[in-house]
Amino acid sequence: MPTEDELFSAVDALLEEVAQDDLPAPEERKRLREAAGLSQEQIAKALKSRRETIGNWESGLTEPRPPKRAAYARLLEGLAARFPTPAADAPTPAPTPTVPEAFTGPAPVSAPAADAPAPPTPAAAVRPAPAVKPAASSRRPGAKKVVARKTTAPAGAVDPRFEHGPLAVIDCEDGQVSAYCVGGLVLDVPAKTIPALVDWTLTEARLGQARLHRHGRDADPILVLTASALERYGLPAALSQEEQRAGRLAAGHKVVKQIERAGLQLTQRGFGPWARLYRDPEGSRRRCVQLCILPWGALDAREWDKKDDPQLPTMHPADLARYLGLYAARVMTPRGSTATTGLELMTALRPPTRAQKDEATGEFKQAFNDDAITAKYDVVPCEVPDEHPILKDAGFARHHIRTPAEMLMEEPYDWCRPLTDEECANPYLVVVDINMSFAAAANGLTVGLNGPTHLTGNPKFDPALPGSWLVDLSHVDLSRVQINGRTVDGSRLPSPFTPNGDHPTGPAWYATPTLAYAQELGFDVAPIEAYVRTQTGRYLDPWYKRLRDAYVATMADMGVTTDLQGQEFLEAMARRKQVDPTMALLETAIKATAKGAIGKLRQRSRGQVPYYEPYPALNRETWRPDIRAAVLAAQRVGLHRKLMKTAAAADLYPVAIGTDAIVYPSPGPSPLDVLPYTPEGTSAPGTFRLGVSPGMVKHQGTQTVLWAEAQFEERGEVFNIANLIKTADPTAGEGE
Repeated sequence: MPTEDELFSAVDALLEEVAQDDLPAPEERKRLREAAGLSQEQIAKALKSRRETIGNWESGLTEPRPPKRAAYARLLEGLAARFPTPAADAPTPAPTPTVPEAFTGPAPVSAPAADAPAPPTPAAAVRPAPAVKPAASSRRPGAKKVVARKTTAPAGAVDPRFEHGPLAVIDCEDGQVSAYCVGGLVLDVPAKTIPALVDWTLTEARLGQARLHRHGRDADPILVLTASALERYGLPAALSQEEQRAGRLAAGHKVVKQIERAGLQLTQRGFGPWARLYRDPEGSRRRCVQLCILPWGALDAREWDKKDDPQLPTMHPADLARYLGLYAARVMTPRGSTATTGLELMTALRPPTRAQKDEATGEFKQAFNDDAITAKYDVVPCEVPDEHPILKDAGFARHHIRTPAEMLMEEPYDWCRPLTDEECANPYLVVVDINMSFAAAANGLTVGLNGPTHLTGNPKFDPALPGSWLVDLSHVDLSRVQINGRTVDGSRLPSPFTPNGDHPTGPAWYATPTLAYAQELGFDVAPIEAYVRTQTGRYLDPWYKRLRDAYVATMADMGVTTDLQGQEFLEAMARRKQVDPTMALLETAIKATAKGAIGKLRQRSRGQVPYYEPYPALNRETWRPDIRAAVLAAQRVGLHRKLMKTAAAADLYPVAIGTDAIVYPSPGPSPLDVLPYTPEGTSAPGTFRLGVSPGMVKHQGTQTVLWAEAQFEERGEVFNIANLIKTADPTAGEGE
């Protein structure tokens, strides 16, 4: 039973709290401090607090608590005696309960409309991110600080369910756990365990992202855990070698046991770098949170960072939230690797099902969307990779390499040739690189949405039917092709029908875009057999448009806009990464998303299981090697079409091509010295055009012809140097 002294102490504390409630209004607190010439840092030091906390008290986002409340009240009372409130007719500064000027995202607390119910107030306090002078680097070598930069907020009204953004970066300093959100918003996190953190996110954090399509689903909130957060929640700073091989934390770890005791569930992937924790849904509402554990390699430096100089491990949480928040706003909430996210984006924009009302019963039932991929279909032997289970009984020898007549080989270019004597007279080799080439190839492309139909008996080629066709194109001769009334030197151009540029020698499998191009060039196409899809659509169009808009907006943030041309464009491209390093990372991530998603359509086993055994990727409806082949075929023949028109317009021929990087001999070091232009100063019709939009080209790099000859001599042969020439951009030329 409590003693009399304990009861009196409790009552005194209660009376103290009541007395202390008489604090000035938040704007008056700020006025008094500024009138005294004091900084927030000085007050924070005196009260043994943080500068951010003082800012929250002055903005009204949080209130001081005992024992600091009494000391703060004493300070304000003393300042008020020295600096009384100005007369009523004197101008007073307007209150600023918004995020700091360093950020232009949504305000931390949205005022509900008069006729709308106010959302529940989170238990966690809301505070603005600390604003300091902008820094040139986002590194955090010692003292913790926020790198303040302008942030572009997502357009449109904020969904009240997700008013704090799609994600938060969880960090811990001096025992205080903070959730850094988009727009500079910071939330105080009361959770002391991982299960409590998940429940706080589901009930109070207001994190998530609204669906991208009306028939889709909302994105689950993501929490990015930093190294300090791992330590705070009892997680290891790194996985052991055994755990890395398994891709998850050991089942006996105390945090995993906490999760089990709390009634939370993990997916089959377990507690790994991208852990997904959930409770059973409440009606149609999902209750799921995804953890992105940064120190465990959740954000691969090859996709999300600078692979030669990683920035993310030392990036301040506010900068990281800005980076990933912008990616979520412009692309979608990350789901793992950029490739996985890109594939999920296809489904998010073309959801397979919708709710349809049954007129007879009045109930809603599931219906399929006509413009989406709605099921997992049978595969075609010629379209699958070598390890696919369907080839187990094909009768191939163990180390048999399938030929073009046995396998659909639609891949990007990897081609080179020796320079002619005339070309060696040029001092330079200039490389131009196609922006977002795979995404651009997907634009307007008709692909199959259902399963394959096998056509035999020499079917007639139909360019409207996507699929794979067995055709002999050995009769094709590019030197017979007329481009604007001129012929080209076919010996100095790669064949459009093979990735290595060699001339076809017999029957081979081709995707529909390749054969449509053969017809466009005027050659006969006589299939022997085919596997086609009869239900078709431009499935990838919304995916392309969203990635295009994300890329163009990000480049514009770095000063590279669509109206720039010629030398002005080249100069803007050269300095863009110094304008905003975070935006430079976002550019890399968007390009990796486009490239990786196309590759994911024919994901291979990566040694997960023995040859000819099923592997997890095969269970996806979006495991569609025929669509990947169509995109790669469209990219290659689209590039070749411009090669032909460039050769016809300016007698200009490439000497090497690596995916989407084209090497031209040049009299000068700039693309302006080699690309053909009209007398009016515009790009020759149909040729490569400098610009930022997908499908246009940028400068990848320049080297001398003497350098190239030295490389050939050292290797002892001519080889593809396209992706070795990257003086303008070390991340270019890797197949965007």
